[in-house]
Amino acid sequence: MDVETYREKYQYTQFRILVIGRANAGKTTLLKRVCNTTDEPCIYDDKGENLLTDTIKRGIHDIDRPFSFANKPEYIFHDSPGFETGDEDQLKKVQEFIQKHAEATSVDDQLHAIWCIPLLLPCMRHLLAVQVLLCS
Repeated sequence: MDVETYREKYQYTQFRILVIGRANAGKTTLLKRVCNTTDEPCIYDDKGENLLTDTIKRGIHDIDRPFSFANKPEYIFHDSPGFETGDEDQLKKVQEFIQKHAEATSVDDQLHAIWCIPLLLPCMRHLLAVQVLLCS
């Protein structure tokens, strides 16, 4: 089955991905490589308007604000908050986000993948407990 037939059959026009990893770990840089772009992402508000302007280059990290790249608008990304502080409120927000999208009936609102960027540094072992809670 080719891509167009698949999209027509299953009505998929986008692929929604939650990206989980520590803050400033280079998640956006990695996503730029995956999407084969050097452009900054477009971050959208509830009305579908881009929140980034020429004067704002970075800094909006809100799991409820989807972003994509102009050359790959069918890939919708959500950036999780960092878990460096062990803040259980951040963990709860991510779990609620996952639950909300798991219960979505529209394929456009469903979460299709969760990409966990591993934390490999030995000094970050305290984060493993948060990762276990999140992934259980």
